[in-house]
Amino acid sequence: GMRMPRTLSMKIGNLDFSFENSLVKIIANRNCPEIKLAGLDLGPFEEGNEYEVQYWIAKELEKSGIARFREEERFDSAKLYKIQWTERAQTAGQISKLPENFYPKLRRCLAELEQEAKTPEKMREYEKVKHLARDIVNSRLKKIVSLASAAAQTEQMLKNFAHEERFVYERLYELIHEWRTQILEYEGEKND
Repeated sequence: GMRMPRTLSMKIGNLDFSFENSLVKIIANRNCPEIKLAGLDLGPFEEGNEYEVQYWIAKELEKSGIARFREEERFDSAKLYKIQWTERAQTAGQISKLPENFYPKLRRCLAELEQEAKTPEKMREYEKVKHLARDIVNSRLKKIVSLASAAAQTEQMLKNFAHEERFVYERLYELIHEWRTQILEYEGEKND
């Protein structure tokens, strides 16, 4: 496919990086004394207790079975269905506010479900989530394109954009307005 402009993939990469380092809530599955992870001292953990750690650490603790993510940290088809419904219920030109870190979480959720899709049931959940995700993204993107081709939006209007969306809005806005100016201007033969 077409290469994404470097700035765009860098921008998404940066947002991804800050997500990896953002705090998430986990619940300890078992008692665990202090452990060393990538040079960090963690714990001790007590079974059933809730802790706040950086996302990448939470991932490692989950892998080793020490802890699990709290329910609200995860996406599933039911949650995405709600988000899709909220998005569709907006009046034209309105965009709903997405949950915090929506896109990084969505990407990870899709990747995880794809890996787990070994049974027909898991496969169905993956397909459902993929469909909902695409629908939410397309529906929001249509609005962003339409807002970007209108007059400059107020801060009030932009506050419901995710960072990723704001970035694409700003790029589109510049591009569309420059294009429109160019297309309507005829310089003709210049006389010295």
